[in-house]
Order: sequence, then structure tokens, then C-alpha cells
Amino acid sequence: MDSDLFSRRRAERFAQLLDEANGGRRRHARSRADDQLAALVAVGQRLRTEVPAVEVDPDFRTGLRAMLLATAEREGIGAPAAAEPAAQRSTTTTGRGSLLPAVTARRARARGAILIGIAAGAIAVSGISAASENAVPGDALYGMKRSTERAQLALTSSDISRGQLFLDFARTRLGEAAALRGDQTGFSAVLDDMDADTRQGVRLLNSAAVQRSDPAALDAVNSFLTGQRRSVNALLDDATRPERDRARRSLALLDAIRERSDALRAAIACGLPAPAGSDALGPAPAACPPGR
Repeated sequence: MDSDLFSRRRAERFAQLLDEANGGRRRHARSRADDQLAALVAVGQRLRTEVPAVEVDPDFRTGLRAMLLATAEREGIGAPAAAEPAAQRSTTTTGRGSLLPAVTARRARARGAILIGIAAGAIAVSGISAASENAVPGDALYGMKRSTERAQLALTSSDISRGQLFLDFARTRLGEAAALRGDQTGFSAVLDDMDADTRQGVRLLNSAAVQRSDPAALDAVNSFLTGQRRSVNALLDDATRPERDRARRSLALLDAIRERSDALRAAIACGLPAPAGSDALGPAPAACPPGR
């Protein structure tokens, strides 16, 4: 599949959904990306009503404006259409040709909506990121922090990139857990979310490694495991007994992921025998045949 074409269609569909959410004409057609883009549209709607009280760096505003103007000039947004030769106009008054100006106008509007959305979103999200970076469950901006994460996932089309994002979110959840020690309910809930993000990311990366017969995606998993295990172990210091028990469950998950990663790496090295099945961590490889 042409990834550029896919990304363009995805962006144009996002512009349509954003227009519909803001009261524009609703279209009957649906796209396979609608469910993923819905999270991003929801963030856009919240940004219209929940403006953060954060000052944006003037240099960022200047750089963003220059980028948008350059993109608008490159895409021809806002520029008057060049005059068509008379002979060409005569051939486009009937049939399919008569639809071209309308199609071109719609695409120009879609590109314009995308640029406007990027401008508003980038300025607002930059402020929200600064304000919500250290938010934890119970803070006013925590919901926005999680919505921004879902928007990042919605904009990511590669399974490998999405898997790495999930692992980044697992690291973020771990930092939140460290701030919630002493709150047993919140501590346990954040570690539940951390483990869920970990499974999602590992499943995507393990599946990508098997599909491509390439262990490169497993390197990202192993790198994550090294740092994450060290940080989870640090939660055991000065923890209550329930907190230690809950942290050890997360350590057990990391151990299981390490075993799966090693088994997948060995299976790829010996030619990937048929997998034994699949579970929450992705493909479960069969043992390599003797002598291979």
C-alpha cells in the first residue's frame, strides 16, 4: 500500500470529521480509520473548551507560523487558480471533467482545515504538554494528558511506532506510580495501566518481528525491559507490603516478556518454525527443530 496516499486520505478524513464535529455538513461515508481518528477529534473538541492557562514560547509561535506559511505556499492553499486555456475549458464542461474544479476545491479546503487544525492543535497541545507533563491521577489535567496520548496513537500508522509509543506510555505510568506511593488504590491502578500498555506495546513489536523475520523490533523490547525492570525494582524500597506485592506482579510480567523475546529471537534465527499460537504478548514460537 502507498503509505503517502494512505496518510493523505487519513488526513483528509480527519479534516472532514473535524468539520462535522464543528457543525459542518455530515457525510454518510465512513472510513476504517474513523475509530482511531475519533480520539483525536475528541481532543480537538476539548481544546476548544478547555484552554490551558499556559504561555506558549514566542519562538515556537514564530517557527510554527513560518512552517504553516511555507506549507500553504507549497500546497497552493489560498492562491488563485491559474487561468485555463479556452480549449481546455471547453473540454471540461461536460462529463467527468466538470467535477474536477469541485474536487480540487474540496481538497484545498481539506488541506486548509488540516493546516488550521495543526496550528491550533500544536499551539494548544504545546501548552498542555507543559502543564500536564507531571500530572497524576486525581489532577485536573490528567484526563487531558491521557487524551493527548490517545491522539498520538491515532496519528501513528506503523505498528512498530505504535508499539514503541505504548512502551513510552508504560514508562510514564511507572513515573506516576512512584509519585503515588502511599495511595494504595491509585498506586495499584496506575500499575495496572502500566502493565496493559506494556502488553500492548510488546504484542505489536513481537508481531512485527515475526512478520518481518527481523529481530530489530525485539531490540526495542529488550531495551525497554532493561530500564523498566530497574525502575520497578526501585519501587520496592520503603514500600508497604501491598505495594511490594503489586510491584512484584509487574516484575513477573517483565520476566515473561524477556522469555518470550528470547524465544522469538531464537525462532527467527532458525527460520521461524510455525508458531504455537498467540496470546497477550503476541506470537508464541514453537521450539526450533534439532540441529538448527
